[in-house]
Amino acid sequence: MRQTALEVLRTGTVIPAHALALDANRRLDERRQRALTRYYLDAGAGGLAVGVHTTQFEIRDAEHALLRPVLELAAEEMKRRKPDAVRIAGICGPTGQAVAEAELAAGLGYDAGLVSLAALPAAGQDELIAHCQAVGEAIPLVGFYLQPAVGGRTLDRAFWHGFCALESVVAIKVAPFDRYRTLDVVRAVAESGRAGEIALYTGNDDHIVLDLVTPYRIPVAGTTATVCMVGGLLGQWSFWTRRAVELHARIRRLREAGESIPPELLALGVEITDANQAVFDADHAFSGCLPGIHEMLRRSGLLAGRWCLDRTLDLSPGQAEEIDRVVRSYPHLSDNDFVKEHLDVWIR
Repeated sequence: MRQTALEVLRTGTVIPAHALALDANRRLDERRQRALTRYYLDAGAGGLAVGVHTTQFEIRDAEHALLRPVLELAAEEMKRRKPDAVRIAGICGPTGQAVAEAELAAGLGYDAGLVSLAALPAAGQDELIAHCQAVGEAIPLVGFYLQPAVGGRTLDRAFWHGFCALESVVAIKVAPFDRYRTLDVVRAVAESGRAGEIALYTGNDDHIVLDLVTPYRIPVAGTTATVCMVGGLLGQWSFWTRRAVELHARIRRLREAGESIPPELLALGVEITDANQAVFDADHAFSGCLPGIHEMLRRSGLLAGRWCLDRTLDLSPGQAEEIDRVVRSYPHLSDNDFVKEHLDVWIR
């Protein structure tokens, strides 16, 4: 892994999960796909995660064959626009497929692979660790605790202990949407003795601010290890990214100064969670999550529509009204003015 990218990752940054731009025929809209990457980077993101859930897992299907093109486009823009940006590629599938995807990503200049274990729902711990070890021989690893509601599986603390023992691990995205399971990962990192090496990133879109401001004090061998989430790798940050960068910078300043967390910041966290509930469609078990993200990007002008590769996906009943509500209620969360100012430059 490039040393500059590793330093950014460990220090902590904003890493949006990259969305997918399609035209009305559900083909890749390369012009807007590049515009999305430019938007994220110019908004101040320190890295991008591409080929992940927000990019749509279906890009790997033979009928679309979009994994390589999407990875290539983002890599080209990152190298050109922000060379030090952390390049993270989503890695999916059983071991053979996952290793092939890791080799592809490494060959395109990606720094690390975010490893989904959703394709191994019945595998035991030893098999899961062997799978990760094989992938880690091709590319440094970012662990991924994906919530079961969108295809993840339960991963106990014993698994995370084994995972943290792999030398190829550089970070973990903690996204079970569950406080107990989040704590399992944090404890495993603390107890591994690698808290300074393995960067923890929140993926809990329902708990962003509290994850970022919380110091986890974990008893380890008669002492106390303090572990913090240094940044976020989030679908919620695939829109309103400029505000996310400002939020992360504010929290980082408070943490470095050792200052108390003001109540206003905690209130802001609740507002972000409320917005996430609407956009991610929590009321319908997240079935409208991807269309919800696309709708936010469509409203800003970055996307032409909210089309998904899966033609059955669209906003759930009442979701548009919920999005209208949070947009009206929290105008300070939006960065649409920033997008409007630069859109003509990004889409060209």
